[in-house]
Order: sequence, then structure tokens, then C-alpha cells
Amino acid sequence: MKTNDYADVAIKPPFLFLAALALGYVLTRYVPIGPGLASPNGLGLTVGLIFVAVGFALAIRAIQMFRRAGTHVAPGQPAAALVTAGPYRFTRNPIYIGFVLVYFGLSIVLTSVWILLLLLPVVLILQRGVVLREEAYLERKFGDAYRAYAARVPRWL
Repeated sequence: MKTNDYADVAIKPPFLFLAALALGYVLTRYVPIGPGLASPNGLGLTVGLIFVAVGFALAIRAIQMFRRAGTHVAPGQPAAALVTAGPYRFTRNPIYIGFVLVYFGLSIVLTSVWILLLLLPVVLILQRGVVLREEAYLERKFGDAYRAYAARVPRWL
């Protein structure tokens, strides 16, 4: 039995989040619920942009750690190293947490109840279609080193 040297994920995570944003936008435009698209007050805009900035910063820092380790970020590519430094000391999925923070912040900035509601299925698809598959791959690839890491560091927070 030949095993592929990459995580066989159901969908690329950036596409998952972008598709949900697009669907949420369409639903907000044509089946509106809530205050209306892109009508946050000053506090909402500030809070939303803070979430976006923190999410981007976390994801970028995590990606830098992959590059520093000389391994691929994309799940469809082989992992050359197990990254456990930087934000990976606190969570096994800092890039995805960053994506969730950006998405949540955008739902606030865009004042879209639909985009916010779609976050739940996005996280469920991310968990089942991406994270669990990546973890299975990493366990096959790195064995005891990954199991020890997974026992020490939480999947999310």
C-alpha cells in the first residue's frame, strides 16, 4: 500500500474561508438579516480591525516558522520538519486560529450576521476535513515525535 507524503485534505483552508466570506456576502446582500452590510459603528470597526490585525499577525508568524524550518506550509506538499517553535509552542494550529480571527473580524467590520453564522460550519469543515487529516499525516510521518508534541500542545488553545 502506497501512502502519499502529504496531508490529503478535503479543501485548502484559504479557499474554505474565502468561499464562506463570498457566500456570506451574497446572503447578506440578497437575504439580509442584521444591521446591513458594512455599517459598523466606530467601536465595531475598531474591534473588528483589531481581530483582523491579530489574526494576520499570528498567521504570518506561524508561516515564518515553517519557512525557517525549511518545510512547506500548504497541506498538499510534503512536510520536511515538525515545527514546534514560535506560536506552535502554544497551539498546533496557529495559522488556522489566525484565519478564524481574521474571518471573525471581517464579520464585525462588514456587520454581516450571515458571515458570522457561517463561521460555525467553516470551523467544523476545517476540523474534520483538514486538521484531523493533517494530524493523521503528521503522525504517520513523524511518529513518536509528533505524538509527544500532540500530547504536550493543545490542538486549538
